[in-house]
Amino acid sequence: MKFFIDTANLEQIKEAEALGVLDGVTTNPSLMAKEGIKGEKAVLQHYVDICNIVDGPVSAEVLGTDFDTIVKEGEALAKLHKNIVVKVPMIKEGIKAIKYFTDKGIKTNCTLVFSAGQALLAAKAGATMVSPFIGRVDDSNWDGVQLIEQIVQVYDNYGFATEILAASIRNPLHIVRCAEAGADIATCPLSSIEGLFKHPLTDIGLAKFLEDAKKMG
Repeated sequence: MKFFIDTANLEQIKEAEALGVLDGVTTNPSLMAKEGIKGEKAVLQHYVDICNIVDGPVSAEVLGTDFDTIVKEGEALAKLHKNIVVKVPMIKEGIKAIKYFTDKGIKTNCTLVFSAGQALLAAKAGATMVSPFIGRVDDSNWDGVQLIEQIVQVYDNYGFATEILAASIRNPLHIVRCAEAGADIATCPLSSIEGLFKHPLTDIGLAKFLEDAKKMG
């Protein structure tokens, strides 16, 4: 499984990169706003700054909802850096744009996916990645990880190359369950990745080893 960090915070991205397990980054307008990034020029430069830290896919989201606007924004984003993946919403015009981008050799991430049917459409259009939002599915009293399992089965049935990027991950258990379900990528806050380190028996065992080591001195 690949690990992406879901943030626009450069320090957190650097910290995740330093762990040696970071494969990419996902962002969205909300995360940009959280970092105080305002204005088109500043946002575009911020994407470049992220790409200069991480040698892997960096999802940059379009804001348009009609075909022409999505294409115009997506082409501009793709020109920023070779690592940019154009993030397109799961809407009718978005699927049309994904097919257009696919034919042009531009990588895409179909976002805001909440059903296996939507994931099937994205794969048919040639999306590089598809992002089911499992946390938000859980919030609706459905099982987000079960959605991952459904998409994995559908993609395996037909040999789709589209990668399944589990998004809206809330905790370390989500990461593990998505890995069990066969997701290709997990994107999440740095805290969820760091949470994988934690286990009380590890702490107890280390404390015991250190205590015994003192006796050897």
